[in-house]
Amino acid sequence: MSVINELSPAEARVWRAYARGDSLDFRTAEDEDASLGDDWGPERSVRATVLRRLLVENPQEEGEIAALVITGARVIGVLDLRHATIDVAVRLSHCRFDDVPDLYGAQLRELDLSGSVLPGLTSASLRVAGVLRMTDCRLRGPVRLSGAEIPGALHMERAQFTAADDSEPVLQLNQAAIGADMWAPQMRADGQVRLTGASVAGRINLQDAEFNTPGGTALDAQNLNVGAHVRARRMRARGRVELRGSHIATRLDLLHADLSHPGDTALRASSCVIGELWLGGGGGRVQGALNLRRSQMEILSLEPDVLRDQVLLSNLRYTVLTPHEPAERRLPMLERDGGPYEPHLYEQLTAAYRHVGDDHAARLVQLAKQRRRRATLPWYGRLWGHVQDATVGYGFRPLRAAGWLLSLLAFGSVAYGVHHPDPVKAGEAPGFNAVFYTLDLLLPVISFGQETAFSPDGWHQWLSYALVIAGWVLATTVLTGVTRTVSRS
Repeated sequence: MSVINELSPAEARVWRAYARGDSLDFRTAEDEDASLGDDWGPERSVRATVLRRLLVENPQEEGEIAALVITGARVIGVLDLRHATIDVAVRLSHCRFDDVPDLYGAQLRELDLSGSVLPGLTSASLRVAGVLRMTDCRLRGPVRLSGAEIPGALHMERAQFTAADDSEPVLQLNQAAIGADMWAPQMRADGQVRLTGASVAGRINLQDAEFNTPGGTALDAQNLNVGAHVRARRMRARGRVELRGSHIATRLDLLHADLSHPGDTALRASSCVIGELWLGGGGGRVQGALNLRRSQMEILSLEPDVLRDQVLLSNLRYTVLTPHEPAERRLPMLERDGGPYEPHLYEQLTAAYRHVGDDHAARLVQLAKQRRRRATLPWYGRLWGHVQDATVGYGFRPLRAAGWLLSLLAFGSVAYGVHHPDPVKAGEAPGFNAVFYTLDLLLPVISFGQETAFSPDGWHQWLSYALVIAGWVLATTVLTGVTRTVSRS
């Protein structure tokens, strides 16, 4: 009774409810806004020192299970639970905290702050055996959860994180370990959110979440480790989304996401291992560079229209590329890498087309590869490259060679048909045939006996030289193309 006598009427109600494990609701209406807590008077105010004493001394009635379950109260002073071990459920929902609670190194069974308004939260190295709930919370200062261990789940649905300045992130979960899922759909952060080195055994849900740090890093999740998938559909980010070195076992779903960091990198998922990456969808866009260098993924779902700026794909490895698009729609993506010519970019895209049986698109990619490589060669190499391109498309367009041969055959047949060359040995030469004579000139391996039996003069002799050279060029380029095709089969 001496303890009760020291308490205000509101605190005495809390003390008695705690000992019995009863819930206590100070609200006058269910939809009451905790942000108006400055106006709440003594009838619903509780000193933080009283709450700490309750949790540490743990008074309880015989046969009852104690619990701190308060709704709609104003907490005055700093709730200091540093390094405390609390074996009861703590639920302070829709409450107004005047000062930043300090839970550094505390061990709790369960913590529920849903709907509460806090000036921040100091809780590095916190351990919550069950679930940590910050659903609908409004936090107006930094939330420090670095190194936290939450074997259960972390809930931050519709939570709002803001800070008076940008000197530090509004939410820090560095090196945190979450045993199940992290739920944060419709969460809003006006300042950097940092998940560097965090581990989530289950899923992360960031659907419809909003991250605002214009000109900086909005979401820093380097070396993030996720055991299942990350669902971030319709996520909006103003500033860089940093995922470098992360491991996401199944899927990173960024469909319909709006990522904006103009003039810089909008999404960096380099050196990552991701089962599937989905980027695009109606309304989705990436304003800024996309960096997927050195990453590995089984399925890359990437719509070309989403990418408008630089695309960095050096040493990116993927097996399936969706949706299936013509090569003409995919090739500009490779040309916006911004670096020197890298054959791997084209080989990877070629392999993806061959994986789905689109050999035509694969040949077009290889042709584009040779054209880009041509720009790196000395002048004579570029000249020879232009010849191969114009004649047979580097061997990837063999029908073009047939067209050239037929055209030259027709021209030579007419020219020599009008003016027959003189025989080398009169009386021994076979009957002249303009078509087979031209074929003899064009085909360097096959001989019909016409070329050696007749000797043209004048401009017809120069025509024969030109046909011989053209035949060798066509034969060489066709052979090169066939060899390249066979080696890739």
